[in-house]
Amino acid sequence: MALSVPCYSPSFRKPPEVVRLRRKRARSRGAAAEPPRELPEPAARRAALAAGLHLRPFPAVGGRGGGGGPGAARRNPFARLDNRPRVAAEPPDGPAREQPEAPGPFLDSNQENDLLWEEKFPERTTVTELPQTSHVSFSESDIPSSENTELPVDWSIKTRLLFTSSQPFTWADHLKAQEEAQGLVQHCRATEVTLPKSIQSLIYWLHPALSWLPLFPRIGADRKMAGKTSPWSNDATLQHVLMSDWSVSFTSLYNLLKTKLCPYFYVCTYQFTVLFRAAGLAGSDLITALISPTTRGLREAMRNEGIEFSLPLIKESGHKKETSSGTSLGYGEEQAISDEDEEESFSWLEEMGVQDKIKKPDILSIKLRKEKHEVQMDHRPESVVLVKGINTFTLLNFLINCKSLVATSGPQAGLPPTLLSPVAFRGATMQILKARSVNVKTQALSGYRDQFSLEITGPIMPHSLHSLTMLLRSSQSGSFSAVLYPHEPTAVFNICLPVDKVLDREVVHKELTNCGLHPNTLEQLSQIPLLGKSSLRNVVLRDYIYNWRS
Repeated sequence: MALSVPCYSPSFRKPPEVVRLRRKRARSRGAAAEPPRELPEPAARRAALAAGLHLRPFPAVGGRGGGGGPGAARRNPFARLDNRPRVAAEPPDGPAREQPEAPGPFLDSNQENDLLWEEKFPERTTVTELPQTSHVSFSESDIPSSENTELPVDWSIKTRLLFTSSQPFTWADHLKAQEEAQGLVQHCRATEVTLPKSIQSLIYWLHPALSWLPLFPRIGADRKMAGKTSPWSNDATLQHVLMSDWSVSFTSLYNLLKTKLCPYFYVCTYQFTVLFRAAGLAGSDLITALISPTTRGLREAMRNEGIEFSLPLIKESGHKKETSSGTSLGYGEEQAISDEDEEESFSWLEEMGVQDKIKKPDILSIKLRKEKHEVQMDHRPESVVLVKGINTFTLLNFLINCKSLVATSGPQAGLPPTLLSPVAFRGATMQILKARSVNVKTQALSGYRDQFSLEITGPIMPHSLHSLTMLLRSSQSGSFSAVLYPHEPTAVFNICLPVDKVLDREVVHKELTNCGLHPNTLEQLSQIPLLGKSSLRNVVLRDYIYNWRS
């Protein structure tokens, strides 16, 4: 069978050649119409820089289709046809990606709860595209905060940090065996920091430790844990052993906190997170515990166990209602004020002598209405609970014996909550945050220049964040920028709590000398939080002066 050979016209051009000719003409017309100017950096490069990707140039060798000599660089086959930055007149490749909506309430179902948080807070998978500046990730005009030589204390747990600087992060290079051993020993013994500071800035302690399971975050982690091996899920005996070991570790941490040998720790369950803080931190003279988010069922169970607690955001909003009209209120305080107004209205009717003609709502209707408002507050930041003093010990026993603390179905079934601490405790495993430094080329007026980035991933607690900023402040000569990705349910831990008395900083530092924190870090964590329900998200340091945005 003879094959037919297509006949082409001599003037016929292939589609790629037509596209190249048209773009060549457009470039020639554009060059003649306007003076040359610096082209903005491509969005793909900025996104890759924000993600900490190592953008390596292709080798300068000639190849098929290279069109150049031995010194010409091979064209990226995955780039655009002309492999050039986008000019302002060209439309974007596609519609701009919408930002995620505000977080909705948690759901009672583990799977629905998991899906909700993955959709609302893709904090470990989504890369934030940063505006282009000279040597930082965002401009100072974008940060509506006052300048300061220190950052405000941030009690939220971060899942990822991305630092960028015009200077290399040499301390993040591979350490010698002797340096690593020295840093680990100094951390365990809580001795004065010498070398290497990087090791001690990245260490944290974890229980339980299962290398094949991601143990933080726990809220919304079902999808990441799906398909992982969990031999305890259908083994009641193994679940009992795991919970027994967990109870011993939890009690050990509380005893360290009580004796001020541990500054703080977190208990991360599949539904809520608890932050225990030693007396003297966050401006409080007592041990405090913050629980968020909570539900009406959890609060009722705590009341039944005799645990005294308060809802600090509800009280704060109620106070605002008394002092400033027009301030929006939470669900609980709105109900309390409406009940007071209702009582006043009925007393006025009694004075008029017409109370018998007005039908009052029955007790059941009032109870149902109160329960409705209380349930509406569930799973929101306003549901954060504060426990103080001796009640924290009662809370300890309550959590150990609480059956709903552990999931009964799903990938997290039978798995005890995660304990996170800056110091060692019984049954804990030492872990190190993952650090990765890369060098990329960024476009500038004079060509290309080096841009260095450092990515830190893992459960980054407040002491690690402060230690890293102190370290980079010195190593980067007082100039760097950072993007911080918080675990959203823990942002509410930055609320300002009611303070009974002003603490003496010197006394606090003396009592917490052996808690394992650097003196400067201890100084920061003893300050009263100022961020409210938000947390640090962007930080710029220039000439040793911080600008930040929450």
